Formats: sequence, structure tokens, C-alpha cells
Amino acid sequence: MTSADGTPVRVGVFGLLGSGNLGNDGSLEAVLGYLRARHPRAVVDALCGGPEVVKARYGIPATRLHWYRGEYRTASRAGAVAGKGLGKLVDAFRTASWVRRHDVVIVPGMGVLEATLPLRPWGFPYALFLLCASGRLFGTRVALVGVGAAPIGNRATRALVGWSARLATYRSYRDAQSRDALRAMGVDTARDEVHPDLAFALPSLPPPGLSAPPGQGGTPLAPSGPPGPVCVGVMAFHGGDDDRARAEEIHRRYLDGTTRFVRALVEEGRPVRLLTGDEADGSVVSAILDAVDSPLVTAAEAASLADLMKEMAAADTVVATRYHNLVCALKVGVPTLALSYAAKSDALMTEMGLAPYCHPAREVDADRLLDQFRALERRAAELRRTLTERNLTATRRLEGQFTALTAALFPTTDPTHADAHALRETP
Repeated sequence: MTSADGTPVRVGVFGLLGSGNLGNDGSLEAVLGYLRARHPRAVVDALCGGPEVVKARYGIPATRLHWYRGEYRTASRAGAVAGKGLGKLVDAFRTASWVRRHDVVIVPGMGVLEATLPLRPWGFPYALFLLCASGRLFGTRVALVGVGAAPIGNRATRALVGWSARLATYRSYRDAQSRDALRAMGVDTARDEVHPDLAFALPSLPPPGLSAPPGQGGTPLAPSGPPGPVCVGVMAFHGGDDDRARAEEIHRRYLDGTTRFVRALVEEGRPVRLLTGDEADGSVVSAILDAVDSPLVTAAEAASLADLMKEMAAADTVVATRYHNLVCALKVGVPTLALSYAAKSDALMTEMGLAPYCHPAREVDADRLLDQFRALERRAAELRRTLTERNLTATRRLEGQFTALTAALFPTTDPTHADAHALRETP
């Protein structure tokens, strides 16, 4: 991929990448796969939360997102407060300098336009606004690709998110309600498109009995023999941005209900594999392991969405909280029950044909959750067939996402590469 003057196109990727959240990193991996397949001559680097991880894992140069290293720690001392304040000013210049060196900047997926988890306006929303404003100032095309959005109560956060979206060159969303949320903030979304979450573009792994992964041919078969393992994806859940006053109560109720559910499975002789999606979730895993002292309960150490999919493919059933835990389970075609903490989880489950199998993470009722779990397992064979069909659809729709992205961001394509790509796409 080269620009009009023959030089390689310079592409930046931006976000809280390499910071311990597997979903964010999975979205980055999907976009890097797209760039390497369709625009292999592009020169790519990152402005991100964990530059060391991104450099080591993905082999691209990376710069730290924030000048002040304690940006996401609570500032109580005068020195820390001053450091944060100075960091805002320094970051304005750092971000502008980084953006102007690029032809294109991509924000890959993630819930960058929502506040379904606790969020301060002068943290990431401010950083995103700096990015999009710098792009408009220097003529750099900024794309928010397959992002999540939701209604935002905090006025400052809502304003920063709204202006970021307006200033972006390209926007697409991972579900229709995200587009609706932006429209409600006054953003013109008439030309914006909705596509499946970017993680559906990642390679999947076949569960037992499959000749190919869901979405790549084959029909999932229901496991035979006695009931097998259950994967339970947990989360350090404290509610959303508007729940700060009740955060500890919400967390306690979530942890208690999830622990009771795991204990009930163990009492039935079911092996349980605990999974996480972020480094912060380790405390919940430890609490459950302490409370349910049984060799049937084990914990996985997943470093990527591929690791999560491998764990889930070996399970009969998945019960999960984090959004990208759900994506992974659904992608490998395993019957899944969502501990839903936001409307995005409900929308995903509906899109994949599992709408009845959502349970509120804020009010986990172990008895009702067990009833839903048993109903899910009774329909396992049918649901595996449904997931195969929905995954095929998701794969086709993501091809449309990447084609649209190329048209919007890379209008001048190297003819040799364009012809080669056209040949690959010809049936």
C-alpha cells in the first residue's frame, strides 16, 4: 500500500491496547490481520496503553498513550494531582505530534464511545478527543472501526465522546444500538454502518466433534457421554459509571451469586474452569477458588482471545460476563449463557440466537441462573447448529466491513496489490 507519491502509507493504531484487556488486544489483532492481508506495504505503529506488550506481541513500534504514568490511578496527593494536570497539557502536544506523522489512524473496536464501566472524562475520553481533533487539524484520516457506544450520563464525558465521533473521518459500530446511542447524542450517523465485532474476524478453534471451526464449514456435534466441563468467565464487576455509589454492593452481590453457582455445579460433579478477560479479574478468581475448595475448580491463564477460545472449545457450556468472553464462546460454537452487565451483551446474544440466555450481572440469582443453565444444556445440539449458521453470517459481514474501510481510508491503492487482491476475491 503506497500513497500517491509512491511512499508507504503510514497507519497508526490507537487505544488502551496492551494494557491487560484481552478484548481490546483481540480487536487490535483483527485489524493488524486486515492490514497485513490487504495493505501489506503500510507502515504501522501504535499509540497505546501498554507499548512494551504491543511491541513484543505484535512486532510494531509503539508509544505510550499518556505522558503521566499514573493516569489511571486515583490522585490524592498534591504532586499526583499536579502530575495529572501537567500530563493533560503535554498529551495534547504529544498526540498532535504523533497524529501528524500518519496518513491514517485506526481505533480498533473496543467500547470507546461508552461508559458501561467506571470512566473519568479526563482519562480516555479526553485522549480520544485529542486524537480526533488532531486528525481534523492535520488532515489525518481517523477511523473508529467497529466500536461500541452507549448512552452516557456524565455531561463532560458525553461531550468529549460526541465531539470525538463528529471529528472522526469514518465510523462503524459493533451493534445497531451503538449507532442509535451516537445519534441520540446529536451525531449524524446516516452513513455509518453496523458490522459484527472485530473479534469475529480472528481465527477460531474447533470444539470436539467438529471437522472445521464454526463459520468455516462443518456442523457442531453435541458432546457425547457424561456432562463435561463448564467454563465460567468472571469479571471484577462493580457496575457502570453511574453506579459508583453502589459499586461495592454490586460487586459483593455479583461475587456471591457467581460463587454459589460454581459451588452448585461442583456439587453435581461438574468440572469448572474459571476464565478472565482482564488482569483486574484475578481477584474474583482467587475469591471463588478460596470459597469453593474443590479440585474440580481450576483457573486458566489466558494471554489472548485465542487462548480463551481454546479453553472454551473444550467445554460443554460457557457462562461468562465480559463481552469478549461471550464473543469467544459464541465464535467457537459453544452454548453460552451471558451474565449481562450492559445492553451490548444482550444485543450480541440476540444477534447470535441466544436471547433467552441472559442473566443480569448486577443481580445474580444462583438458583435462577442454574435453571437457565439447565435449559441451555437441554437445547445444546440445536444451539450449536444455530451458532454455526450465525458465525457464517458474521464472517461474511466482516468482509464487508474491511472492504468499506479500504474504500474510506485507502482510496489510492498500489495497482499491483489491488489486482492481486481482486484475484483472491474472485470466486
